[in-house]
Amino acid sequence: MSEVACTVLRVQNTEKEHLAALEAFIVRAKAASYVGGGAKAESTRAGSHDVTYAEPGWEYRDSYFGGTDFVGQEVVWHVVGDIRTPVWAMNYYGRVLRDDLFDAATGGRVIQEALSALYREGRFLGGFRWQDGDEHLYEDTSTGDHRMFTGRERIVKDDTEVYTLDYHGGLIRE
Repeated sequence: MSEVACTVLRVQNTEKEHLAALEAFIVRAKAASYVGGGAKAESTRAGSHDVTYAEPGWEYRDSYFGGTDFVGQEVVWHVVGDIRTPVWAMNYYGRVLRDDLFDAATGGRVIQEALSALYREGRFLGGFRWQDGDEHLYEDTSTGDHRMFTGRERIVKDDTEVYTLDYHGGLIRE
C-alpha cells in the first residue's frame, strides 16, 4: 500500500474514532443533563432554561424555552485548550396535544423514564418504544444517524396521541 493510501486510511480511522467519541459523549451528556436532573446553568438568553454537561475535550448545553409547549436547541463543542468549536447541534419543538388527558409534569416524567431506558442502550436516536405500565406508550422514530437526522417522539395514552416532539440536527462544519 502506498504512503498516501496509508495516510488516507489513518485520517479516515481518526475521523471514525472522533465521530464514535462524539456520539458516545452525546449519549452521556443527554443522560446526565435533562434526564438525569443535571446542572442548571445560567440562562444564555432571556427566559431560557439551560442545562450543561462537560467532560475533558467536550461541552454540552441544552437551552430551551417554555414548559407545556417548548422549543430548544442542544449544542456540543469540542474543546482543545482554550478553543471551543461547535461540532454538533439538535433543534426541537414539543407540545402537549391534549391538556384534558395529559399535563406537562406527567410528560416530563414519562419522557425522563423512557429516555433513560434509551440512553442505557448507548444511543439517542429512534426505533424505540417504551411503555409506562398500561397507561403511556412512548415512541421515537427517526431517520439518519448522529451526523444528520430528523425524528419525532410521541406519547400515546388510551389510543390517543397526547404529546409530540419533532427534532432534527447533525454535525456542524465550517
